[in-house]
Amino acid sequence: MTASTYPEPQGDIPTKEISISEFGAAKAQSILAGSGKENAGVRVFIKSGGCSGYQYGMAIDDRELEGDLIVVDRGIKLLVDRMSLPLLRGSEVDFVENMMGGGFTVNNPNATSSCGCGHSFRTDNAQAPDGEGSGGCGSH
Repeated sequence: MTASTYPEPQGDIPTKEISISEFGAAKAQSILAGSGKENAGVRVFIKSGGCSGYQYGMAIDDRELEGDLIVVDRGIKLLVDRMSLPLLRGSEVDFVENMMGGGFTVNNPNATSSCGCGHSFRTDNAQAPDGEGSGGCGSH
């Protein structure tokens, strides 16, 4: 199976799989420009752990792996592996600034609960994988 690419939407048709906010795109563009990697994008992924069962991860990546979903939104290439996609479908990557600093976050319609720090989540009727997920926000 090869990577699936979804071009930037035309008109008012939103990208359904995953998107990035205007502010998130501006921050990502700045980070990507300083990365030194040509044709790099933002890889968004899910891993087990965190206080709610699953934890978000993001990285600058210039590789397109077999099975990746590749979406270009607001000029930013977003890469999602096939295992993470079902849990991220319909999500929006954003950047938030607050008194503690700033960082990327994921607005995920699939999450039914999340920890207070916003870096981990749980879906309906899903137990934490492998018995993980009982720690607090500091356990990331």
